[in-house]
Amino acid sequence: MTEQVGSRSAGVTGLVLAGGLARRMGGGDKGWQNFRGKALVAHAIERLAPQVETLLINATQNREAYQALGYTVVSDVITGNPGPLAGVHAGLTACTTPLLATVPCDSPFLPLDLVDRLHQALIEADAQLAVVEIGRRPEAVFMLCRREVRDNLGQYLAAGGRKIDAWYAALKVIAVPFDDPAAFVNINTLEELQRLETT
Repeated sequence: MTEQVGSRSAGVTGLVLAGGLARRMGGGDKGWQNFRGKALVAHAIERLAPQVETLLINATQNREAYQALGYTVVSDVITGNPGPLAGVHAGLTACTTPLLATVPCDSPFLPLDLVDRLHQALIEADAQLAVVEIGRRPEAVFMLCRREVRDNLGQYLAAGGRKIDAWYAALKVIAVPFDDPAAFVNINTLEELQRLETT
């Protein structure tokens, strides 16, 4: 069965989060782990780029390697490795479109209609943020948010906040159900990488 490709969403910047420390992979740069013949980050870009107007990569190491992929690379503005929210903040700071869609670099099976579905739900609900939901559980790093939430996020991070769902609890949020958990798999360990390589 052929996957349905969503339309390119005008006014949306895509952000691939590749700034993690990959502790569960023994450190290093998770985005450059080889998976099915190419880097993990390349899989995420391949699936997200056709869905958005423009694309950014958030990276804190190997910036030149990421820049060589042909996209603008943004680094965390908030120092101290505070986690993925710092990457989201960097993306919101750099993006010039009204909306920002975020995905992690370690999810190579992203739905091709991800942004389209989040965008539609966000507009219909007049929400500030739309988040993927699987089985009534939010997959918080897969989201679409309005650029206007940047200052709110900056204040949350400056106050020591780190959890994504705790941050957006204060915003107007719409959860968007998806029915394929495999599409949102995060590859966190070398064992998972090897297992999925052949499945």
